[in-house]
Amino acid sequence: MRLPVVGVMGSGREAHHEFASQVGELLAQTGVHLLTGGGAGVMAAVGQAFCQTPGRAGLSIGVLPSRSDFPNYRPKNGYPNEWVEIAIPTHLPKSGKAGMSPRSRNHINVLASDAIVMLPGSDGTLSEARLALHYGKPIIAYIGDAMPLPEDLQGIARAERIEDVEAFLKAAIARTREG
Repeated sequence: MRLPVVGVMGSGREAHHEFASQVGELLAQTGVHLLTGGGAGVMAAVGQAFCQTPGRAGLSIGVLPSRSDFPNYRPKNGYPNEWVEIAIPTHLPKSGKAGMSPRSRNHINVLASDAIVMLPGSDGTLSEARLALHYGKPIIAYIGDAMPLPEDLQGIARAERIEDVEAFLKAAIARTREG
């Protein structure tokens, strides 16, 4: 049976270990693949926790942005982080405020995920949350007071505890398996 893919979206600068470590361990124990943007910050922190959890079944996947130096597309500097086991290079350079652009890898991050956990971040993370809503992907925000959600994202479910994330993932994965 195919393992579900859970995308974790969050800051490319700050690690937010209080959230990322818990989510990485939970995903490893749940038996899913982890998908991130493959960079620093939350992406590396969740990847580290995931990869260092004994007995995990899934792999750490990173969808990498390009430096956009046509015709020799190469990942941006710092990509992939050391915790990415399967790196997927793209030709897509846009991120941050341009995260909803068709030239952003965020579309791939969202579309390749069966469920999404949003951790604290900024413009790029918010664009991935908007894309999750646009594409009808199950998403939960585990952000505490680290960041406010804009009005257009107020409908996203919020987790106050890691147990809330776990319950969300169980339900989302069950729906994915049903069809």
